[in-house]
Amino acid sequence: MVPAGKEGIMERQFLKGNEAVAEAAILAGCRFFAGYPITPQNEIPEYMARRMPSVGGVFLQGESETASVCMVYGAAAMGTLAMTSSSGPGISLKAEGISTLAGACLPAVVVNVMRGGPGLGAIQAAQSDYLHATKALGHGGFRVIVLAPSTVQEAIDLTYKAFDLAVQYRNPVMVLMDGWIGSMMEPVTLPEAKEPVTFSYTGWGAKYFNPSGVGVNVVTSCLLEPEYQELLNIRAGEMYEEWKEKEVLAEEYLLDDAEYVIVAYGTAARAARTAIGELRGRGIRAGMIRPVSLYPFPVEHLKRLDRSRVKFLLDTEMTLPVQMMDDIRLAVADAIPVHSCGRSGGVILTNEEIAEAVEQAIAKEAR
Repeated sequence: MVPAGKEGIMERQFLKGNEAVAEAAILAGCRFFAGYPITPQNEIPEYMARRMPSVGGVFLQGESETASVCMVYGAAAMGTLAMTSSSGPGISLKAEGISTLAGACLPAVVVNVMRGGPGLGAIQAAQSDYLHATKALGHGGFRVIVLAPSTVQEAIDLTYKAFDLAVQYRNPVMVLMDGWIGSMMEPVTLPEAKEPVTFSYTGWGAKYFNPSGVGVNVVTSCLLEPEYQELLNIRAGEMYEEWKEKEVLAEEYLLDDAEYVIVAYGTAARAARTAIGELRGRGIRAGMIRPVSLYPFPVEHLKRLDRSRVKFLLDTEMTLPVQMMDDIRLAVADAIPVHSCGRSGGVILTNEEIAEAVEQAIAKEAR
């Protein structure tokens, strides 16, 4: 058990990112976890195996990723807050189950600790799954809120928040964390433990699937009547629009006078912050927009940029080719040039490389 300080306030302590995510989930009320080993997220199921029994929860190592996400579906259908975690290839194997959770309007949290790809790729950390998480997590055109921490403390806070969002919207929520955040240790403060929430399917199904009120407790994503499937999709579309109004998260860093704006998340944003300090030391006015919610994407933050001052944007990611480019270009309607800076396959992107990329883009724009 993680010790509490005076009056129930959690003491500041030193935790690894993966273990911090697992503890945050338990403190948020998660009482069921099912998963399967894959690098670099293995500390999450290992931690859950130790901690879940102490809080009256259940840990299961499934025989596969597919089995694990189906177990999460079953737990969620019974009203239990549930979570699964994996990395790249494992998330692909969970895709049908995540789609089925969304189709049945069941809350769950999915953690993806990213590694290199495609295919089995490298076991080293990377940021290769932006497109997968935000555009095509599974079949059927569904969406999930995608939260991307850049510190261990933020990994705790966003995991804790993810459970509230999952219950509020009756939909899976993803925490997309690159493997460096999962592996590093930083001082953190844990939130207070919540009483485990149990939720009911009654009423939700009545409103969207069966206006007659008959059989509203049947949990299913297989709606054979076309009009009910359409009602589900109408409801989903309305929910996604609500997310864009209420659930966008982003950090703006030194934007007031910035002429060159880096767009980065996760570990890449940490390196970008250092690069910005170096660039400003050379008289180059750089700033950053850090998406915290990758979906919904912080479109308005980019739209608000002063286009008479900002000379270009730099999409900075630990993947090649970079994956946020289309979202950035759409947000600024191609009115501001967008350059890119990336590394791939588990190679960490340094602040020196980002600063050099900004200077090269400046020279290119000057031609």
